[in-house]
Amino acid sequence: MTRIAYIATYPPKKCGIATYTHHLRQSVKAARQWKFTDTVYALTDGAIENYTDSSVHPLPRNDCQAYRKAAQRINAGDADVVSLQHEFGIFGGAKAGEYVLELLSRLDKPVVTTFHTVFEEPPEPYFSVQREIASLSDRIVVMNRRAIPLLTRAFHIPEEKIVFIPHGSPVPVPQKRAELREAFGWRDRKVIMTFGLLSRGKGLELIIRALPDVIRKVPDALYAILGQTHPEVRKREGESYREELMAFIRELGLENHVVMIDRYVDEEELVHYLTACDLYVTPYPGMQQITSGTLAYAVGLGRPVLTTPYSHAQDLLGEWRDELLLPYGDTKAWAERIAGMLSDPHRMRLWEERMGTIGAQLHWPRVGAVHAKLFRETARQVRYEPRAKAAGQAFSKREV
Repeated sequence: MTRIAYIATYPPKKCGIATYTHHLRQSVKAARQWKFTDTVYALTDGAIENYTDSSVHPLPRNDCQAYRKAAQRINAGDADVVSLQHEFGIFGGAKAGEYVLELLSRLDKPVVTTFHTVFEEPPEPYFSVQREIASLSDRIVVMNRRAIPLLTRAFHIPEEKIVFIPHGSPVPVPQKRAELREAFGWRDRKVIMTFGLLSRGKGLELIIRALPDVIRKVPDALYAILGQTHPEVRKREGESYREELMAFIRELGLENHVVMIDRYVDEEELVHYLTACDLYVTPYPGMQQITSGTLAYAVGLGRPVLTTPYSHAQDLLGEWRDELLLPYGDTKAWAERIAGMLSDPHRMRLWEERMGTIGAQLHWPRVGAVHAKLFRETARQVRYEPRAKAAGQAFSKREV
């Protein structure tokens, strides 16, 4: 049975990569019906994390020597393959998190790297770091098919080295929906929802601006903005952006139609809010976003969605692009589409069914099984030259 060593952030750290890795680890274990627990090398900021799981080993992200020691420990351990979850911001080093290269270049075990960010045209120093990571990896996982040609063009990676596996999602529990709506006070409302750390540039103003026209057709419409202010935003400007949004809401007379839920919510609570809402929206102005975990969750839970046509939305919802993908900034189009959906129960049921069909491919049991197969296949690869010598070039390997 294939043993895996994960390198990523990990709970109790509150970040998307940590949550993703936790679910990946659990779903892969379930798919293998494996009684043993795979190890995790969990990136930390230096503070002592409360890891109750003895198989989770802290990896101080800003300690270059710690990466080298982690490589030694992995090489000496019983892992057959390494799963690296890569996002530039979680690794230490002054240049685009380059400390991870200290670890990768010393590993003797096969590596499967998941790229959570892929640039259309990667700038330096991100280009050089990601190119080396790609070279030091045996297989690369992307959660958006549109990322494959970007990687092959930028880094000359053979296409067969890259594997598309969608972002995982919880399995829906639709029978809880009425109970949750009652608990949130949403029983008699048509709820539009956005989730994420609050910061500028996420298109929230677009939905607020569209609401007066929506309310004329759907008087019980409510826009729920879920999430606390991004920590970096709070450091720079406190709560001024939230206060600006609240002033804008008052200016438009929308106090009874917008609720800002200002707090951190854990995964279970997020799933409850998504299950309870009627329509999930991601009105992002930037078109390059390669992965949106919350969009994957909403679709996986069978909720109707409307979104701007950023990269992940196009990949996930491409079949329905004319109906569900709207241009950023077109307030009239957004108002008409939101109102048209919320005022038509038959149409909403149809979209729930369609999202359920797409979402079934995203559920963690399926995603875990696909990863387990990939890890098993990759673990059979054998290297003929030290990884450090191969950095920046293709590796020689064979199947055994």
